[in-house]
Amino acid sequence: MKWIIVLSLFAVAFTAPIDEGDKIVGGYECRKNSVRYQVSLNAGYHFCGGSLISSLWVVSAAHCYKSRVEVRLGEHNIDVNEGTEQFISSAAVIRHSSYNSNTLNNDIMLIKLSRAATLNSYVATVALPSSCASAGTVCLISGWGNTLSSGTNYPSTLRGDSGGPVVCNGQLQGVVSWGYGCALKNKPGVYAKVCNYTTWIRDTMSRN
Repeated sequence: MKWIIVLSLFAVAFTAPIDEGDKIVGGYECRKNSVRYQVSLNAGYHFCGGSLISSLWVVSAAHCYKSRVEVRLGEHNIDVNEGTEQFISSAAVIRHSSYNSNTLNNDIMLIKLSRAATLNSYVATVALPSSCASAGTVCLISGWGNTLSSGTNYPSTLRGDSGGPVVCNGQLQGVVSWGYGCALKNKPGVYAKVCNYTTWIRDTMSRN
């Protein structure tokens, strides 16, 4: 799903017209394996999305934290085995040290994989931002989130949800965080603004 991102002045997030973290109202099914950096976080069930930024590291939202997760790469339909998947357990799950579960400030975390992912035509990395996105940038939000603004309909095939990527011009600019309602005027969705966390991401990766 493409959205025009409207940047706020806050340091920890930017906003766009999507809401409630796990929703992707009005979206469409992605072409199979076209979003190769998209991962599914699994704990016996899909619970959040994430983005592969290197063969060993995934970025997601801190509110998606579980001490151990299975990272599923190369997914399209999460309810069937399509032969393109890689299932890799986490070696470490690291929330930002300033994450606040009440305000959801600094809602970002890193997952280190227990082994390197194999990069191929189904699995690839997404670049960290070299600079922040400007207002009016067209971005792609993807995941397996609820497609209804009221009620529930969780799709099996890739469409947007919590922890998932907001990618603009080939760079990871956002992580789906939180909001009120969905696609409502004056109720924008909130995303962790990745360009403010690149130093933390690189430092954490180098230390671990």
